Amino acid sequence: MQFSESLKKNRDFQLTYKKGKSYANRYLVMYVRENGTSGNRLGLSVSKKVGNSVVRHRVTRLLRESYRLQEEHFRRGYDIIIIARASAKDKSYQEIESAVVHLGKLHHIYLQDTQQDSSDKGNEMEMKR
Repeated sequence: MQFSESLKKNRDFQLTYKKGKSYANRYLVMYVRENGTSGNRLGLSVSKKVGNSVVRHRVTRLLRESYRLQEEHFRRGYDIIIIARASAKDKSYQEIESAVVHLGKLHHIYLQDTQQDSSDKGNEMEMKR
């Protein structure tokens, strides 16, 4: 992750839970709190309710990769904790990535490059013709 570090300390997790703001969707819960630095810190939590260690590790990898590929769109200077719900265990990469982006938008920390999106849609329309 180019702009982010891992959130590892229990006190950092607890502070983000207490002082941060949370939003949720079907598959994930996201807590966000400003950290006063120039980069983000990402914490992931996948409990035993999600499944055995193989399933939990798969969900963790999907979450980390979803964030990594969308990282340039996230504002910097935040502690972000993503908690996987049990319903996330059978989901594809695209569904998890969509859930991460959705929560980023709810928190107003996901910035879209509208020019790139609109030009991509224009290119798709030309290709269909």
